[in-house]
Amino acid sequence: MKLTVVGGGSTYTPELVDGFARLRDTLPVEELVLVDPAADRLELVGGLARRIFAKQGHAGRIVTTTDLDAGVDGADAVLLQLRVGGQAAREQDETWPLECGCVGQETTGAGGLAKALRTVPVVLDIAERVRRTNPRAWIIDFTNPVGIVTRALLKAGHRSVGLCNVAIGFQRKFAALLGVAPAQVHLDHVGLNHLTWETGVRLGGPEGEDVLPKLLAGHAGAIAADLRLPRSLLDRLGVVPSYYLRYFYAHDEVVEEQRTKPPRAAEVAAMERELLEMYGDPALDEKPELLARRGGAFYSEAAVDLAAALLGGGGSPYQVVNTYNHGTLPFLPADAVVEVQAAVGAQGASPLPVPRVDPLYAGLMAHVTAYEDLALEAALRGGRDRVVRALLAHPLIGQHAYADRLADELIAHNREHLAWA
Repeated sequence: MKLTVVGGGSTYTPELVDGFARLRDTLPVEELVLVDPAADRLELVGGLARRIFAKQGHAGRIVTTTDLDAGVDGADAVLLQLRVGGQAAREQDETWPLECGCVGQETTGAGGLAKALRTVPVVLDIAERVRRTNPRAWIIDFTNPVGIVTRALLKAGHRSVGLCNVAIGFQRKFAALLGVAPAQVHLDHVGLNHLTWETGVRLGGPEGEDVLPKLLAGHAGAIAADLRLPRSLLDRLGVVPSYYLRYFYAHDEVVEEQRTKPPRAAEVAAMERELLEMYGDPALDEKPELLARRGGAFYSEAAVDLAAALLGGGGSPYQVVNTYNHGTLPFLPADAVVEVQAAVGAQGASPLPVPRVDPLYAGLMAHVTAYEDLALEAALRGGRDRVVRALLAHPLIGQHAYADRLADELIAHNREHLAWA
């Protein structure tokens, strides 16, 4: 089995490699190829990756290359974890929207749209090159904004499934609170990428007992604190929202916080410099503790599980993924990409039935889906007017004066990444 990671020079990669090493019985990778245009980073990450495999007794071969076509040639699955423009572009995404009093974030709002416009054309080019060498390869997208990127891939006919670590993070957290093994926790996870709610927590599988009321009765305060939302909100909702819902439920509070402290991108960039220095130490043969603060918790377990299921070798039968709606949420178009529990196997992901969704959540999902439609149109066809339309549709923006100003800011800050600008 050959697996290729595009964006293999990311500081995330040792987390992924550690998962491949530990879970080799679930996903027996014979060749792992790390592809990245940044040769200096790639060699540092690749060296540590080989030492991790060696320490854990993994017999697989790790190859590093800056040649995308060579790297994806013959791959059974290609995992995308790239960041077009790097942390510098992310820092811009997190700052210029604040000038209009709008949240600065890399996956939602104006910053999220900027990232989508930079990313979708690059990802589609990569996917076409994968298709030329191996049309049966699965493309697993971890690149944000996952929902929009996955929809672009599916719309272009690629064998693709989107992946996010929010659900597996909740699964691990709830399992710890309940004192059970993570595999025993099945989430009724519903929404769009970075716009999801846990509407049930079942023990043993999709038909298991729903213990969410018990979980909230005993631990709502701790869960709310982790989400940085008031306990009273969780009591009112009776469900657990993703921490990304804070950008919607406490937007103005978040904007005030963002205006008074450095952007997250600056903190991450400093962390990445420190991590890369660590990776260059030939004595280091395991992922460093600092990596846990970088983000992407449990990413490796989720990626291994998904790849194993898609490639027919194992993996959990039910997983939270991003895939076509196909009527799962009847208030959304069939070709919307939703993030829900699905049965995953060699034929792809088939969403499980979802009970009726409360209008409180369904309305916001429909609103954001409309924005994602327009965002993808802008990413595929370009043009200032399409950017303005997407911004007008976003529930965190909406006002025409903001949309006009933010469109100009977006184009000015991203001109080098926009072929049409």
